[in-house]
Amino acid sequence: MWFDCDRFTSVCFLPRGSSPSLTTRTPRCVSDRLLRDRIRAGAVCKRTRERERERERRGRERRERERERREGERERRERGEREGREREEREREERERERGGGERERGERRERRERERERERGEREGEREREREGKRERDRERGGREREREREEGERERGEREGEREREREEERERGGREREREGGEGGGEREREREEGEREREEGERERERDREEGERGREKEREGKREEGEREGDRERREREERERERESEEEGEERHRERGERERGREKRERERKEGRERGGGRERERGRGERGRERERE
Repeated sequence: MWFDCDRFTSVCFLPRGSSPSLTTRTPRCVSDRLLRDRIRAGAVCKRTRERERERERRGRERRERERERREGERERRERGEREGREREEREREERERERGGGERERGERRERRERERERERGEREGEREREREGKRERDRERGGREREREREEGERERGEREGEREREREEERERGGREREREGGEGGGEREREREEGEREREEGERERERDREEGERGREKEREGKREEGEREGDRERREREERERERESEEEGEERHRERGERERGREKRERERKEGRERGGGRERERGRGERGRERERE
């Protein structure tokens, strides 16, 4: 709810959401009942509303820049960790080659590299999911709630299918690893420890993704609730303004109707008075004419 402050300049200095008493802070046009009702309902002037919107826009831009900065730092940190792991893996492979490792060691290294790549792929998928989540948040701020909901449904279904395929691939790799362990015999303890470590890392990654998803869902639910309440409040304010305008319009129409009826009654009364007067004048003239005719006929007879 707002009003133009060019006419009511003293209202521009009211605090936001205040309901001032009309004795201490009264607009110059104190006879304007609608303005006073709007002030009591918490209205602010148009300039105040524009300043608030500008402040909110700057706040959104600042939060967006901060989020992008944090994402860039996280990406650089993860890239450094990934490069460090790859470098360590290359150095370990080099040392093992120098010691002259056999076919079994190379196969185990391939499995470890495959598990590492799968884990990194899962991390990248989680990062892309978080980026998509951020994009959905920005899209939701600009509107398009229905399209966003449909996109979320589709992405959730794709994510579930991808997770199911990932679990199937992981189970297949584990079965293959167990079969190779039964065939190899030697080095079983080391492979078992590596398998358990990979399993723990995978479970931890799944729990982390689940926590991120739940937190994102709770945040989206809170935002939807806040926007719904804000929309309801805005709708109530618009409804009150519409009812007030409707009452004013009806009052003006009733005044015009009464004025028109009064004018018609006045014109009807004047018309009837004029017709009555003209009728009396015509009746008197006929009487005089009839008298003159009778007197003339009587003189002729004489």
